[in-house]
Amino acid sequence: MNRSLTTAVGFAFAIAALPALATAQAGEWTTLFDGSSLDGWRVLGNANWELADGAVSADSGNGFLVSEESYDDFELTLEFWVDEPANSGIFIRCSDPQSVNDRNSYEINIYDTRADQTYRTGGIVHLAAPSAVINAGGRWNTYAITARGSRLVVVLNGTQTVDTTDDQFTSGPIALQYGAGTVRFRNVQIRSLD
Repeated sequence: MNRSLTTAVGFAFAIAALPALATAQAGEWTTLFDGSSLDGWRVLGNANWELADGAVSADSGNGFLVSEESYDDFELTLEFWVDEPANSGIFIRCSDPQSVNDRNSYEINIYDTRADQTYRTGGIVHLAAPSAVINAGGRWNTYAITARGSRLVVVLNGTQTVDTTDDQFTSGPIALQYGAGTVRFRNVQIRSLD
């Protein structure tokens, strides 16, 4: 590649990256869970959460890890591993942190084998079906969840599965769910978009 073409290509990539760089400056990333402790989280229910190999996992009981802090507009990223029968989810803007459920929060689902596939893995329960069928069982997966005002965007393993609007819930803690199967979470990070 000649020098002027190399410079032009580099310039094009730099211009394309400008919106991403501006977004990155909206807020600093904060680690909510680093794999070493559950500081900053409250246990709700009787799931058998335990720490091992940089992750938190559960395989019996039922319950949540609920963040001690509340969040309004944010970008949340995390990794999760589930087996095929697992039932889990990421609950955001929980309006009642003492009784988290899919009617008082937004539940970004992790449930490949859900009987009603409408709100399976990648969807938001009662609100938005995923635009793509992505099975999460048996491997590490990534979620990037953005809540800005009434707009909710979900990206699963690099594929946008939801882009919708709803104004039922505006603020609240984040909760990681254990419902069935084997569930693991790691590298949970958040940044404010205020």
